[in-house]
Amino acid sequence: MSTSIHLKLAALAALTAPALSQDLTPSAAAQEGPVLLRGATIHTVSGEVIEGGDLLFEDGVIQAVSAERLDAGEARVFELEGRHVFPGFVLATSTLGLVEVDSVDMTIDTSEGGSLNPEVYAAVAVNPDSWHLPVTRRNGVLVAGVFPQGGLVPGRVSTIQLDGWSWEDLALDRHAGLAINWPSERSSRFRRWSGGGGDSGDRAKRQIAELDALFDAAAAYVAAKDADPTVPTDLRFEAMRPILTGEDPVFLSITTRKQAEAALPWCAARGLRVAIAGGRDALEFADLLVRHDVPVAITSTHRLPHRRDLSYATTYELPAKLEAAGVRWCLTMGARDSSNARNLCYEAAAAVPHGLTPAQALRSVTLSSAEFLGIDDHVGSLDKGKHATLFVADGDPFELGTKIEHAFVQGRKISLTDKQTALDAKYREKYRQRGTLKRD
Repeated sequence: MSTSIHLKLAALAALTAPALSQDLTPSAAAQEGPVLLRGATIHTVSGEVIEGGDLLFEDGVIQAVSAERLDAGEARVFELEGRHVFPGFVLATSTLGLVEVDSVDMTIDTSEGGSLNPEVYAAVAVNPDSWHLPVTRRNGVLVAGVFPQGGLVPGRVSTIQLDGWSWEDLALDRHAGLAINWPSERSSRFRRWSGGGGDSGDRAKRQIAELDALFDAAAAYVAAKDADPTVPTDLRFEAMRPILTGEDPVFLSITTRKQAEAALPWCAARGLRVAIAGGRDALEFADLLVRHDVPVAITSTHRLPHRRDLSYATTYELPAKLEAAGVRWCLTMGARDSSNARNLCYEAAAAVPHGLTPAQALRSVTLSSAEFLGIDDHVGSLDKGKHATLFVADGDPFELGTKIEHAFVQGRKISLTDKQTALDAKYREKYRQRGTLKRD
C-alpha cells in the first residue's frame, strides 16, 4: 500500500473516530423522590456487612442504613432479597474522558504545551460523551480521578463521577491536587539504548531545580499578595495557593526508592501534603511511606514483574505485603489505560489468592481510593450523609459471572447500557429470527 493511501486512511480515522466513539446513552435525571433499597446484603465498607438490610436515600444523599426494616413512606422501593449493595468503585488514577483512541491523536487531550502547567486542571478537557464512561461504569466504577499527563508539572488532578451531560456535571472536585512527575535517574546504559543520551542524573537535578524555582516563586507571590491585595493576580501561582497551604496534596508519580528518597524530604521541607501514584517498587520504600504517612496508589496487579529476578507472583502479592507493612494504599489502573478501566474489580480480585482478604480488596477500590483522592467525605462507603453513589449486584462483583443490575450516582439511577450491550442485543435478535436462539 502506498504512503499516500496510508496517510489518507489515517486522516479518515482521525475524523471519524470521535463520531464513532460517541456515547449515545442519555444522562440520568435528578432524583425526584426518596428511594429505599430493601432486604439486601449491604456492604458498607466502613463497618460491618448488613444481611437483609435497608438503605434509604433522598436528594442524592444516604439518609439511613439499617439492619432493621425502614419505613418506606413515599419512597420508591426496590425489593432486593438475595442481592448485594456496594458503594461505587473509585478508580484512583486515570485519563478517562481524556483519551478515546490511543492511535488517533485527535482523540487524545491529556497534556498542554510546556513543562510547568500548575494552572491547568483536567476536568475541563474531559469528554462527557466518551464511550469509555458507560463501559467502565457498567462494572461498578462510578467515580474516578483524572490525571493530566506530560511535562514536569502536568496540572491539577480532578475527580469525576461517571455520568453527566457536561464536564461541569461530571466534576466532583475540579481541583483535587497537583500532579508532579518526579524526575528519575536512569542508568547511562538505558539512556543510550533508549536514545536519550546525556547524563540522567544531571537532568534530574535540573528538573528538581525547576521545581524549586516554581515553588519558591509561588510562595513569594502568595506572601506578597496576602500582604498587598493590589499585587497583580497571577493565575499560575494562585492555582498553587492550596498546595502551598497544605489544603490540597501533590500527587507524585514515583516508581523507585531513589525517587522517594529525594521527593519525600523535599515535600516535607516545604510542608506539602503528599500522595504517590505508581508505586511499582512501593514495598522497597514502605518504611518511608509509613514514616511520612504517605498513601500510595499502586498500579495494576495484571502486569509482569519489572525485573527478571522477581517472581511472577510479585505484582499479585504486593497489596497484601503493603497491608502487612502498615502502608496506606489503594489499587488503581494505569493512568493511560482507559480502555481497561472497567477491569478494576478484577485487578483487586487477583490479589485475594495471594494474601489479601476480600474485605481488604473491596476497601482498596472504594474507601481507600476515595481517601487517596480526598473525597472520602462524599463517596467510598455506605454511610449516612454520603452521596448515594452505589450499585446493586446479584453476587460478588469480583466474580466474572456477577451482573450489576442497578447503579446510582448521587441518587440518580443511571443507564447500564453501552455499545457492547447494544451489540449483544442486536446479535441475539439476529439469531432469534433465524431460529438458532430461543427467546428469553
